[in-house]
Amino acid sequence: MAISIIGAGVGRTGTYSLRLAINQLGYGPCHHMEEVLKNMDVQVPLWSETLKGNTNWSAIYKGFKSAVDWPTAGFFRELLKEYPIAKFILTERNPENWADSFGSTIYKLIEGRDKAPDKMRDWLKMANEVIIKTGFPQGLDREGLIDGFNAHNKAVREVIPAEQLLVFQVKDGWEPLCKFLNVAVPNDPFPRTNNREEFWELVNAGN
Repeated sequence: MAISIIGAGVGRTGTYSLRLAINQLGYGPCHHMEEVLKNMDVQVPLWSETLKGNTNWSAIYKGFKSAVDWPTAGFFRELLKEYPIAKFILTERNPENWADSFGSTIYKLIEGRDKAPDKMRDWLKMANEVIIKTGFPQGLDREGLIDGFNAHNKAVREVIPAEQLLVFQVKDGWEPLCKFLNVAVPNDPFPRTNNREEFWELVNAGN
């Protein structure tokens, strides 16, 4: 099973809500960092090898039809080569709001990785390397985060062919997503979830 939808948007841009929406539209299961956290013994070594250039995409995405969020978003160039006809979704939001959200969740978690429980350290090490690869080394201030965010989104727009790319904000709801995927708009409200409090609940569930 090859994945057909790939999220190129970084964490804290509505990727968890997008994952729920993709699942609801029948393109799941959708891979997300939560899947890595739930299955660290298998997923972390695979992603760690990928960072070294030893990729095994079929093993990483075994059983999945789609993928969003990190680590996936850090490899959009490689994934375009591996899945040249896949559809890509770039989730965006206001850069200042994103920097505040990312800085108080993922960036803060990565910064404190040396104090994390032993079983989470390999996961955090891998996640840190993916985030660095995406353009966010440790030590950036708010402006540095904003610049990195804008640079990543610009790169995605330049690399992914326009006909294969949807630039999407979750606040826009079902219509642009369903049009891009050529499916009917559900009657249910578009899923909205994973605020900052829910982020820490997900992380702590992996401890």
